This record gives sequence, structure tokens and C-alpha cells, in this order.
Amino acid sequence: MTVVIAFLANILVAAAKSVVAALTGSASMLAEAAHSWADAGNEIFLLIADRRAEKKQDPAHPLGYGRDAYIFSLFAAFGIFTVGAVVSVYHGIQSLAAPEAVEDYTLNYIVLAVAFVLEGFSLTQSVMQGRRAAKQYGRGFFDYVVNGSNTTLRSVFFEDTAALLGLVIAAGGIGLHQATGDPVWDAIGSILIGLLLGGVALLLISRNRRYLLGAGPSSSYRAETGRMLLAHPEIQRVTSLYLEFSGPGKLFLVAAVDLVGDQNEDGVAAQLRRLETDLEREELIGKAVLTLAVSDEPSLDFAA
Repeated sequence: MTVVIAFLANILVAAAKSVVAALTGSASMLAEAAHSWADAGNEIFLLIADRRAEKKQDPAHPLGYGRDAYIFSLFAAFGIFTVGAVVSVYHGIQSLAAPEAVEDYTLNYIVLAVAFVLEGFSLTQSVMQGRRAAKQYGRGFFDYVVNGSNTTLRSVFFEDTAALLGLVIAAGGIGLHQATGDPVWDAIGSILIGLLLGGVALLLISRNRRYLLGAGPSSSYRAETGRMLLAHPEIQRVTSLYLEFSGPGKLFLVAAVDLVGDQNEDGVAAQLRRLETDLEREELIGKAVLTLAVSDEPSLDFAA
């Protein structure tokens, strides 16, 4: 829902900015139009990311399709850079070389104000979603958004934040142009918007790259998972625990455990499969694989 709201807001804003940029000749407004069209295109990638990540496991993909979310979010981040950042900086440099006067300042201000309201509403929705999720997982809001596994939420939050900052920069550039009569300020505004978008794109690219390479959860959640295993009456100790995100909000768990009792081979195999099924009922565990611990391996300490 957050992505859909952001997409609709960006389409409306992009169309309005494009018309005003064409009518007034503002370099900052043209940069903002490129920014909004890039964001709108990126929301399509994010919608695909959400849909792909929800696909069920199959024999070809035993861990599911969760990492598709990071792939399509990576495409979206490249879109911010190539369409938004590059176009804005290029046009700003062009405007520095051949500055043009803005034809209608009032029209620019009206569109920027409307855009600020729409982008602010979209940002509010992403913040509300992020706060709910952060509270559910016992994490701080900013930590969850920046470092969490929900890549679409992160993308929408930073795109909307960059959009609001870009609007402020555009208004400043146009305002200084109006106050001084020097169109260079408008061109500088366009360049600054491009640099802002480039910074956001690099942040999103680095986060998606981290999860595509195989990121694990925080040390506190790892310890919590270890204590959950030890709390099970059939598990005596844990000697190895591997956790890796296989997609947004889904972990791949591999653990070596020592079981209570001394069953035969078939009994142990059935017991391990039953424990794996129990673990996969946990909200964050997408796939669990348990193996027997070697007797001389030291136990892991998951003390709080």
C-alpha cells in the first residue's frame, strides 16, 4: 500500500512539474520533474519486487524468491541515479553555461507547494508503516528503515525524504533567482538536486548489495533465536547457528543441535524434521535445517 500511494503521488507531481518547467523555463523545476518521473518509474520496480518476493518456494528455488525484492529494488536505485541524478546535474551544468530567465515564479511556487503536500503524505505513510514494524521487532525506527530487510519500505522512505529536500532546494534556487535576478541560482539548485539523488541512490544500492550478498540479522536477534532453540524441550544444546536473510522478513536457519534422549536413527530423523516444521511456523523463519551436533563441539552461549 505504501508503494502504491508513493506511485500515485509521484505521477501527479511529475506531470505538474513537467508542465510548469516547460512553461517557465526553470532549471530547478526541470530537475524536480526528472526526479519525480524517476521516482514514479522506480515505484513500478518496487511493486514488482513486492510481488516477486511473495512467490512460494519450489524445487528450483528451495529458499523462495525473496531476494528478487533486492534485485528489483537495485534496479530502482539505479533508476534514481541514471534518470534523476544524471539528468538533473547535466541540465544544471547546461543552464550554468546558458542561463535562462524564469517566466513565472508564482506558478513554480504553487506547484512546489502542492508537491510538498503530496510527497509529505506519502512519507507519512511510510513512516507509520516503519514505526509499526520497528516496534514489532523491538528496534529503533531509523535503524529498522536503514538496516532492516524491508527494501521497499527503505526505498520509499528515502525517495520521499529526498523528494521533500529536493523541493526545498528547488524553492531556494528559484527564490534566489527571483531575489537577485541571476539565473545561476536556479541552475545551482538543479545540480544540488542531482547530487542529493545520487547520494540516495548510492545508499540504496549499498543496502541492496548487502542483502544480495547474504546479510544476517542483528546479534541480539541471533541470541534470541538461540534462546528460542534452547527453550524447546527436545533440544539440549546448540553448537552451531547460521542465520541469513533469504528475503524481506524471512530468514534461512541452519543449526547443529544435541537432542534430548537417545533414539535410533529413524527416530532422530523424524524428530529433526518435526522441529524444523515447528521453527518454520515462526514469523521470521522461512526455512530451517537442523543437523546433529558432534559430541565434542562446545555449546554456544546465548546469554542475554
